[in-house]
Amino acid sequence: MHPWVGISDHVRLGVVTRWVTPELVGGVLEKCGVRDKKSGALPAGFMVYFTLALALFQQDSYDDVAEQLVGSVPELSESIPNKSSFTRARRRLGPRVLETLFRELAGPLAPVGLKSAFYRGMRLAAVDGFVLDVPDTTANRAAFGGPVKNGQPAGFPQARVVTLTECGTHAQVDAAVGGFNGGEPELAIKMADSAAGMLVIMDRGFPGVVLWRAYTGAGAHLLIRARSSVAARPVEHLPDGTYLARMNLAGQKGAHPGGVLVRVIEYRVDSGEVVRLLTDLVDPIAYPAAELAGIYHSRWEAESAFRQIKTFQRGPAEVLRSGDPDLVRQEVWAHLVVHHCLTQVIIALADDNRIDPDRVSFVKVLKHARRSVVRQCTDTPTKINEFLVVLAAKVHRKLDNGARRLREADRHLKRPDSKYSSKLSYRINTRDRRPTRRVTAKVITLHPAIVQ
Repeated sequence: MHPWVGISDHVRLGVVTRWVTPELVGGVLEKCGVRDKKSGALPAGFMVYFTLALALFQQDSYDDVAEQLVGSVPELSESIPNKSSFTRARRRLGPRVLETLFRELAGPLAPVGLKSAFYRGMRLAAVDGFVLDVPDTTANRAAFGGPVKNGQPAGFPQARVVTLTECGTHAQVDAAVGGFNGGEPELAIKMADSAAGMLVIMDRGFPGVVLWRAYTGAGAHLLIRARSSVAARPVEHLPDGTYLARMNLAGQKGAHPGGVLVRVIEYRVDSGEVVRLLTDLVDPIAYPAAELAGIYHSRWEAESAFRQIKTFQRGPAEVLRSGDPDLVRQEVWAHLVVHHCLTQVIIALADDNRIDPDRVSFVKVLKHARRSVVRQCTDTPTKINEFLVVLAAKVHRKLDNGARRLREADRHLKRPDSKYSSKLSYRINTRDRRPTRRVTAKVITLHPAIVQ
């Protein structure tokens, strides 16, 4: 019998334990029917915390993560199991436990008074997706697929993650995990029921009759950017210059009864390209076009949440560690659980200081969360609260009570297709790179073609 048996159950995940409590872990394991059947093996309860620690310390090896998790417990740190033991235990745990844990924790976090999180009584949320590189194994490529160039693989296989993100807090309300070869709209449809009562913002890759009906049927409202060919023929002009049009399934004629009626809002930002928005909020008096155009930019809050996960929590350009599709899914759900818990820490700090959550440094909170694991200094509710008080004092210098400054960065190719690009193409890709800079407030103007 391994020396850890009977002792490892007492290991906790630092400040994250405030939300991922032993009682919650036990309930999720029971709900998923996962029990410790093998005498002397690493227990399932400990493996939940270990899997979350793998996400919290993404850049570290199994051995290093175990050291971080149990280093302050002499009985455990002297006899750490080998990597194969952890891998077998992860397989026994499976992905469903971490997915269920996420669904137990996930949900909106914004208090009612947070203005950036609401519009006319509706909670603002955004649906968008991102991809994560996974190890290039035969199983992962078959399960997830990946970029292809000239009929050949052009990079790592990739898992696709689509989330329903609360705009005011970056909290994940719901999520769906698939492969690179699957579409984002199909994953987004699975989250429709979680969006009831919200105003959901999406980019132009999402409009479709099936998705529209799924969300509106669940009691959500939509604000989706669309290409010029979608709902292009006006059915009725409204007094404010917007119009009603019909969005149809592919191949259907404009008058086909199978489509849905949408309100189209067209505008320009700083005399740039015409932006077209589709919404089910058809009353121009109750929902002015200028207001809806102004809040569309809130969709970028989902991108900020993805940056927190991909760049800071996971690490820039870092490849996930799992060579098996089920373990990849387990790892993705673990990242989402950890991010949601860190967001809860940020909400608590913002509430205590009466500022917007955007003004709290995610990186600072992430570093202190890691330190709380290494020190194992938060193994009881009282100690967790004491640690949060100390954390609030330490991050105070990173708090900014002012309004968020308008900033802008040029779009450019950050990760070339090949590291062997010619010198000329390299200069082209990097020539215009400039740091983020301050900009003046954007001017939104309804499109002249319809304001007449």
